[in-house]
Amino acid sequence: MSNLPQQQQQQSDPSSPLPPHLDPITYPRIITDPTLNIHLTLTYTPLNPSNTLTHVFSPSAGANVLFLGTTRDTFENRPVAQLSYTSYPPLALKSMRRIAEEAVRTHNLTGLVIEHRLGVVPVGEASIAIAVSSGHRAAAWAAGEEVLERCKEGVEIWKREEFVDGGKCWRENRERDGEGNLITGSKS
Repeated sequence: MSNLPQQQQQQSDPSSPLPPHLDPITYPRIITDPTLNIHLTLTYTPLNPSNTLTHVFSPSAGANVLFLGTTRDTFENRPVAQLSYTSYPPLALKSMRRIAEEAVRTHNLTGLVIEHRLGVVPVGEASIAIAVSSGHRAAAWAAGEEVLERCKEGVEIWKREEFVDGGKCWRENRERDGEGNLITGSKS
């Protein structure tokens, strides 16, 4: 989380310019690999599920799976106002690419998209979209779940929960499992 102190410093001195990796005008950051039909995006704009799916459609795909991770209105019985995400894009995109390439090869996918939103994500809006396509549904379902979990475990994106009562808390996605339970050994 080396960029958090710098971001906090920027917030305390609004006259200083933002570093490029925190400046929304330098986004979206996109990587595509047409050979493997991989599309990766970090963006400050709302995610569009229809556009996400267009990247994975293929005549050879019998299955197209889309996952949207959205901001919910409570966390551990505390009302959530919004989430805010930050990232170090060079590392995040490198990690996303590695995850995507491995998933395409392991599951014989015809396409894969990973999109993550940065900045403020209000309740009900998507922060992550993962779309996969394959010849058959078993591979698509398995790959979608695997890609999501690997992104949460290893992509350099950090989340700040902002509560209605004014409280704020930085979290790493890897702190919770797929059921929302705290993973043993993680800080909360």
